[in-house]
Amino acid sequence: MELRQLTNEEFSDFCEHFTPSSFYQTPEYAFIMNHQNYESILVGAMEGNQIIAASLILMEKVGLFKYAYAPRGFLIDYKNNTLLTEFTKLLKKFLSKLDVIAIKICPNVIYKTYDLITNEVTINPDYQLIFDNLKKNDYFHMGYNNFFESDKPRFEAVVDLTKPYYEIFHNFKKEMRTKIRSADKNGVQIYRGTADNIEHLYMQTRKKYQKDIGFFQDIYNLYEKKQKVELYYSKLNTEVYLKKTKKEYEQLEQKSNEINKQVLITTGNKKEKLINKKMIIDIKLANAKNNLVTATKLLRDFPTGVVTSSAMIVKHQKHVYVMCYGNDKRFKKFNSTHLLLWKIIEKYAQLGYQSLNLGGVSNPTLKENNSYLGLTTFKNGFHPKFIEYIGDLELITNGPKYFIYRQTNPLRSFIKK
Repeated sequence: MELRQLTNEEFSDFCEHFTPSSFYQTPEYAFIMNHQNYESILVGAMEGNQIIAASLILMEKVGLFKYAYAPRGFLIDYKNNTLLTEFTKLLKKFLSKLDVIAIKICPNVIYKTYDLITNEVTINPDYQLIFDNLKKNDYFHMGYNNFFESDKPRFEAVVDLTKPYYEIFHNFKKEMRTKIRSADKNGVQIYRGTADNIEHLYMQTRKKYQKDIGFFQDIYNLYEKKQKVELYYSKLNTEVYLKKTKKEYEQLEQKSNEINKQVLITTGNKKEKLINKKMIIDIKLANAKNNLVTATKLLRDFPTGVVTSSAMIVKHQKHVYVMCYGNDKRFKKFNSTHLLLWKIIEKYAQLGYQSLNLGGVSNPTLKENNSYLGLTTFKNGFHPKFIEYIGDLELITNGPKYFIYRQTNPLRSFIKK
């Protein structure tokens, strides 16, 4: 076996047919990270003319040192300890020549799967074997973090798309189905976007993802060449919303007038019940009046509608990944994001895709002292499986320099601050 640098075409072809793999292990992602101040190289383990394992390696300068990353780990059979051992030896030698002191990996290895609605927990039967193989080859496990301390999330929410789309919708939590229907009735409409809509996505997500607009443009432009990226956005049709709120107000006003007449001609216990009913209707009428005022202003300010949420997805093999999504906080009450994500799920379920990854969450089993609980609750509305990965592991490739790196780590952190 030998380890050599691969061409974009060689690596892309291997990645496309390897299972499990990730869009993080693609030449396109390498180009994206090049613009984020990372060097990149594509390597493959060769047996004759056949590639049997491969990886995208990202490298960054950390002070005087060079540190490497393999996002979502290597494309390798971790259960095959003989292959992993040989690959690791060759990789250490290869990276050492590049003056890399260590490499961190976050393998696409599932530890547990959680269903928070049915309370089912499934453990990967191969997990302990894989964990032991990595440990035997001097990969240091960096712990089971619960939040977003790692470069890639240790927990992700994944929706199964292999069922009929109507069954998928039926399996959503009731609150989610209600909000999706509400958004639709209020005039929220979903559109396929283009590169021109990236600015909306950036403005709605800049605080959440802390990336510059160039990062989003790179994702779209690079994956779009192979038709692997799509951008969607929701738009509130202010004219439809005004008509809907006006109709609701008129219906409640009519009910209020009718019950007023009944109160005047009714006596005894029936009158008391009618008065209680009238109070409830009057509260709804007051809310409808406020909504009507809001709808009137929205039509005045946004006569052609207003973009309320956006999402960018990347397709890899038969899986869909929501790279990022966000909404305009001013229009949060319209539940646009709920409808937007549902329409994406509906589309790709009908197209025969296997899963849709909603992205990272914190440990879904944590209920206390979890500031990300709202994120988990929102994504759980789509009834996903919550995937727990093995986490980060580190392999030292240059012992002496790595020792100096670790010794100076507190000093570098102080200087950075």
